[in-house]
Amino acid sequence: MQSPAEPHGNPTPYSKGAGDSEPRNDVDVGEIIRRTGRGLGQILGLALLGMAAAGLAYLVSSGHLPISTSTRVVFSFPGYAKGQYPDGSKFSPDDVAATDVIADAIKRVGFDQSSDFQTRIRSALSVEGVIPADISKARDHARALGEVPSAYVPDEFVVSLTLGRNFPLDRRQRGILLNAIINAYRAKFERTYVDVPLAFGNAFETLKNADYFEYEQVLPEEVGNITSFLKEKLDEAKNYRSPTTNLSFSDLLDQTELFSQIRLNEILGIIRANGLSRNRQLALVQMNYFLRTLQDQEREAIEDESVIRDLLAKSESHSQGYVLGVKSEVAEQRPSAPMLDQGLIDSLLANDAYSLLVRRALDAGLNVKHIQSEEAKLKEQIREMEISLQSSDQQNVAAITQVNASLDGLKAAYDELVDKIRKTQADYSRQEFADAITLSDGIYTEGMIKPLAESLVLGLLLGGSLGAGLSLLGIYTNARET
Repeated sequence: MQSPAEPHGNPTPYSKGAGDSEPRNDVDVGEIIRRTGRGLGQILGLALLGMAAAGLAYLVSSGHLPISTSTRVVFSFPGYAKGQYPDGSKFSPDDVAATDVIADAIKRVGFDQSSDFQTRIRSALSVEGVIPADISKARDHARALGEVPSAYVPDEFVVSLTLGRNFPLDRRQRGILLNAIINAYRAKFERTYVDVPLAFGNAFETLKNADYFEYEQVLPEEVGNITSFLKEKLDEAKNYRSPTTNLSFSDLLDQTELFSQIRLNEILGIIRANGLSRNRQLALVQMNYFLRTLQDQEREAIEDESVIRDLLAKSESHSQGYVLGVKSEVAEQRPSAPMLDQGLIDSLLANDAYSLLVRRALDAGLNVKHIQSEEAKLKEQIREMEISLQSSDQQNVAAITQVNASLDGLKAAYDELVDKIRKTQADYSRQEFADAITLSDGIYTEGMIKPLAESLVLGLLLGGSLGAGLSLLGIYTNARET
């Protein structure tokens, strides 16, 4: 039985009649295969043509394209984690490309030393830090959580020398130059932080043509500098022994004390006892001038000490108000309040200022005592020089002859001691800074094969894609194909 609303033979709104001719969106795979097959020849031809064109374009333009020579450098020395050199100065990886380093490297390999060549090399040198993937991932995760990542100092850097292919250096020479730049920077580092400082070792050069009374001023200070240096090194390396000298810093310290007690004191005693001088009147004038200079320094030091002591006294009068670590009343009323309130912060700042004043007062007092000690010694020298003016010139000449003979032996002993210290320090520094600047990878220069191959593959893909597109559109380069 049929429903009146749906007469027999009429399609429902959801059905299609046999005469419907709506467009279909189905992909005709067979047609695609047929057209691609018919255009296979032009696809291969255009692919080869694109590859040839890309290769030709690369060869034509390769002379102007940059080529990179690179290596990896690892820095590791005391203070590097803080971004500092061993002496506390700021470290920068761009120091590898410093002007003096580039000039030294070019001189080492014997290349063009003109300023234009050095400028081009320096501008072509780049230093980039290497950040490991896990570090980068952790920093990205911290940023995603809204946190500010802590500063990261990479210990490995990629040093690259990027020059055009037509630059007048072949691949081998570029590698030699880059290696020379790293070596020049390492040599500069060693001169600055490895070699023995110039604070001592040149006493007799300073005393050349000097009067005898000046030996008593210069040589004791020189021995003091050597002793301080050796004590510092002894604290750093108590058990170190040089393979070159077979001496430790403790041995060198003992030899320095013997040098001072046996050789130095003997000669200085003769000079002091006889009031020796090449010109006693002129020496007396110099001593008096130096004494007035010390007196001026003493007055300035005493004034500085007085100012600091006044500030310290005022600071001490408020010391009962300083607290070191207590909760404020607000914190006691609110347990959730932070432990550090404004009162505690003010207290800590006040104590820091007090400690600073104590240190300054101590330094100022020691400075005054040091100047007064130098002044007392100089007054004693002046008194003895005035007494020696009454002695005969013949006695003075005999004593000078004796001192001159002894000074030759003193200088030889001094040079031998300094030479031992320099060699021992050099061995120790080479051991301590052996890995300060090292290459973690070989020196690699880009060749032509890889970029040429990439260009050929790109041309092949572009040409093949063009041929396939034309075939799908029914456009064929062969007119006989219909």
